[in-house]
Formats: sequence, C-alpha cells, structure tokens
Amino acid sequence: MRSGEIAAVRSRLEEFAAEVFASLPRSDQRATGELYVRGLLLDGQRKSMQPMAERLGTDHQRLQQFMSSSTWDFAGVRRRLAARIHDVVEPVAWVIDDTGFPKYGTSSPGVARQYSGTLGKVGNCQIGVSVHAVCDHASAALDWRLFIPEAWDDACTGDPILAQEIRRRRARCGIDDEERNRPKWQLAIEMLDELRDWGLSAPVICADAGYGDNAHFRSALAERDLRYIVQVKGSGTAHAADAVPELLPAKGKGWRGLPRYRTKPVSLREHVLAAGRTGVRRLSWRQGSKGRLAAEFLTLRVRPAGRRPRYADDGTLAEAWLIAQWPPDEPEPVRYWLSNLPADTPLQDLIRLGKIRWRIEHDYRELKTGLGLDHYEGRSWAGWNRHVTLVAAAHLFLTTLRLTSPKATGAA
Repeated sequence: MRSGEIAAVRSRLEEFAAEVFASLPRSDQRATGELYVRGLLLDGQRKSMQPMAERLGTDHQRLQQFMSSSTWDFAGVRRRLAARIHDVVEPVAWVIDDTGFPKYGTSSPGVARQYSGTLGKVGNCQIGVSVHAVCDHASAALDWRLFIPEAWDDACTGDPILAQEIRRRRARCGIDDEERNRPKWQLAIEMLDELRDWGLSAPVICADAGYGDNAHFRSALAERDLRYIVQVKGSGTAHAADAVPELLPAKGKGWRGLPRYRTKPVSLREHVLAAGRTGVRRLSWRQGSKGRLAAEFLTLRVRPAGRRPRYADDGTLAEAWLIAQWPPDEPEPVRYWLSNLPADTPLQDLIRLGKIRWRIEHDYRELKTGLGLDHYEGRSWAGWNRHVTLVAAAHLFLTTLRLTSPKATGAA
C-alpha cells in the first residue's frame, strides 16, 4: 500500500493492532507491533528491518530489539489473530501446506539443503508449515511451525562431536529444547491440536498429496473426529466398499483370530479404471476469471488400506470417498482425492472442497511478494516466529479491508 493509502486507514490499523497485540504486556511493545505491521504494508521491494525502518522514518534498532530480544509471546498474538480470522473469513475448510524460505547462509534456524516446493528442487532453505482458514473468496494463515531438519537435532546423530556442534547452533538461534525433528504432517497435527485448544473448530481439513498420502496423517485426523478431503496418488491401495472381512475356518478348538479381508487391496487407479468412464460426471466448483471452472470427475466409495491400516473390532476398514479427475482426452485420471466426509455429501460439495486448496497458493504469493514473508534476515527461532506472525497480521488486515472497503486497497 502507498503511504497515502495507509494514512487513509490509519485509525482502522491502530484499532486492529490494539486488538491483536492486546496480549503484549507493555505499551511500547504494542506500539512497535503496530509500527512493524505498518512497515510490512507499505510498498517496498524488501521488507527486512533496515529498509522498513527507512520507509517508516524510525531507528531500525527499535525494530531489531522488538524482534530479537524483547520478551513478548508470539503465541498469544497468534491466538487472537486466529480468532479474528475465523470471524472475518468464515471458513468452509482449513488447508494445510508448507512453503520454502530460500537462504544463502547456514546460520538461520532450520536452514538446510532440503526439498522445497517453492524452489521445485532441493535447495538451501527453511521450511514453514502452515494452517489456513479458507472460503471461496478469502483466506488467511491461522498458525505456523518451523520445520527442524535432522541436521538441527542433536538427537538424530550418534556422532558426539557433530551433536555438540548442533547444540551450539541451536543455542545461538535460541531453539527451544522441545523443538526437535518431526515430520511435517506431525507439525500440522500439533497445530490442529493447538487451534482446538484455542477454542476453534475445523470445518474440513484439506491438504495436497504430500500430506494426504500419509496414512498416519489421515489416521490422526480420524482419531480427532476431523473431516478431511486430501489429495493422494493413484498408487495408494483400497478395498472395494462392498468387501467383507471373514474369519478363517477353524483349525481345532483354539482361537480363530480376527476377521480380515481375504483379498488383497488394489490401487486407487485400478479401482477407477475398473469402474470405467460410464460414471464420469462434469462438475463445477467455483467462478473463475473466465467463467465457471468445471471438469470431469468419477466418485466411488472404497475402504482405504495402506500401511498398518486401522481395523474396527469387527475387522472392517472405514469407508471413504475416492474422487478422480478424469479429463475426456486422457486414458486415465490425472488427480485423486480421498475423503471421510459422509456418504450423503453432495458431489458438488466434494469437488468444491477438494479444489479449494488454490487459496493457499494465493496466500503464499501475497505473503511473500507483497508482505515480505521470506525477507526476514534475523537468525533466531523466536525472531522467525515473530516475523511470520506479524506478516500474518498484516495479511489479515489487508483481507479485512478487501472484504469491507475494497477501494482502500485498490481492489475496486
């Protein structure tokens, strides 16, 4: 936003900041929080502290101290942000994803050579996992976690010299002892638990195949009675919906074991190809810039198997929706989803929710290109968490303006 546009909404920004920073104990912290958010909103190529301070006409040491050595708790700010996001966005789903923060050095917390979807390859970067509240016309990040690679966890090596060096790196960055290497799907589950503890309820969980293909992730969602629709690969396996577990014939008077399916599960791809194109329907999911977006889909009921499936006491596996996008000019589907939404869910709703992940790409693009999500140059774990929290606050303020006063952001 240009300085004139900021000035026009200054009173709204101050009111917004007073609410989201109310958990900060000192008035100077609350004032600097509002200042930092204002710096993120102002036009400028870099949103690191030095150029922001120059645009704001303040000493960058004030911003530096606020981000690095001040005592404020970012979790309290996130909690207030999350509650306000739910009121503003009125989400139909929560979307889980992760994004890369490219880095040149090796001193930033969690930085390592690792795969980043942002880069499309292995590169030197940090990875942030996030949960976003989404609807068809708005979205915003509810919570964040910084992924800790094995190279930043001294418990992941048996080399005492390397372990000592890792501990020194962790200490320099102020990484809490409980922040250890955990898979990204587990970080996502921890955030869902945290958001639940904050009093928020997830409508439906959506995620790409990086999460959806993980049976442990899907099981963790089901254990929490969370509904989901997640993208998967066609190589995942399942039994047909009408498959019935059986007991093996008795061999004497001993224990007969538990009922189990006596046929092997087949791939999701095979289920769809066996059903054929006769059940394919053309369904739309939202209004695009050039009209309604629509494609051809086949939906089936299956019983997902996978590794170490969770059987019920009677030996059955839970039913789920299998959704396949199958263009008429393709010999087989190009995308697959699994969902534990009820069997009577309208197909239009299934497709709409399966496709709603596009909002998170919109968020990441704006968070990075407009608000400097990946511009933070500090080297502390707390600083990274504070920066992404304040960027999320700036993004929510912009989202609120678009929904209530689109002219204020040039959107109308």
